[in-house]
Amino acid sequence: MDLSLFDYALPPERIAQEPAEPRDASRLLVVDRGRRRWEDARFSDLPRWLRAGDCVVVNETRVIPARLLGALEGEDTAVELLMVRELEEGRWEALGRPGRRLRVGARVSLAHGAARARVLERGDEGMRVVEIEAPWPVGELLERHGLPPLPPYITRHDAPKPEDWERYQTVYARRHGSIAAPTAGLHFTPTLLERLAAGGVEIHPITLHVGPGTFRPLRAPAVEAHRLASEVAEVPAATAAAVNRARAEGRRIIAVGTTSTRALEWAADAAGLVQARRGEADVFIYPGYHVRVVDALVTNFHLPRSSLLLLVSAFAGREFILDAYAHAVAERYRFYSYGDAMLIL
Repeated sequence: MDLSLFDYALPPERIAQEPAEPRDASRLLVVDRGRRRWEDARFSDLPRWLRAGDCVVVNETRVIPARLLGALEGEDTAVELLMVRELEEGRWEALGRPGRRLRVGARVSLAHGAARARVLERGDEGMRVVEIEAPWPVGELLERHGLPPLPPYITRHDAPKPEDWERYQTVYARRHGSIAAPTAGLHFTPTLLERLAAGGVEIHPITLHVGPGTFRPLRAPAVEAHRLASEVAEVPAATAAAVNRARAEGRRIIAVGTTSTRALEWAADAAGLVQARRGEADVFIYPGYHVRVVDALVTNFHLPRSSLLLLVSAFAGREFILDAYAHAVAERYRFYSYGDAMLIL
């Protein structure tokens, strides 16, 4: 399958640079797969389409302050490290820019000279293994000096704002580990969650720590040639039991985000029975994949040719999704992480 089939035109001004205020004031495109139609709404209207007994699954991962700024020692070259995951104490996988300058042995001064990084290994697509020398554990270094890992398409000229730390987290974020937000969840407010619960909607957590496997661009022309980098995930026993009980009783499973969808599919057996599971999730969902667990999906509008767009196309059909995206562009919806949402029924 040719990756170019998942391309679409998006005017740059449709890429959201700021989140909606309040969170649930964002727009919601409600897409009905069965009737092949859609409806424009607001996210605060979400309870209209959910009903008592629905089982909503959310990703409670929390974004860490993963961006560290610095400079190559002995040079004026600015460097950015995006700390991806800890391999062992003081040694991390990181995405580095500019990649051509971060050779093995290069040393980077970080946090205004308070810490240093040494490049130990080079990987693919900008990945490096770095050793961090700092007066604190790396987690504390990030808390002191790290910045929100906003995506590169958020190109506003000001530095990350204090409110980005609040708005680039879901209100239910609990478990530290992501280097990008599970963006479908950014639209929920405590009040909206209370309204859903009062209407008899169940809400259950999973964890999938968002890493390069979610957001790294797909580069090979053939979709089938891609392999996603694995990401740490956990489906708790209580969530697995709740999902299986709902399915057995004919109730809907509604995933908030592609990460929740991937976690559930990764934890499910061939019959769609979800197991409690913790490990490295690398499931790649694209057209031709049979989604076994999820009945409805809350998701943002995704980049062309991305694994996320392939996932929603597997769920609802490529042509139908691209038609819905064309409607969203024409109606001036806001796209990507800080943008508007879809509910795919």
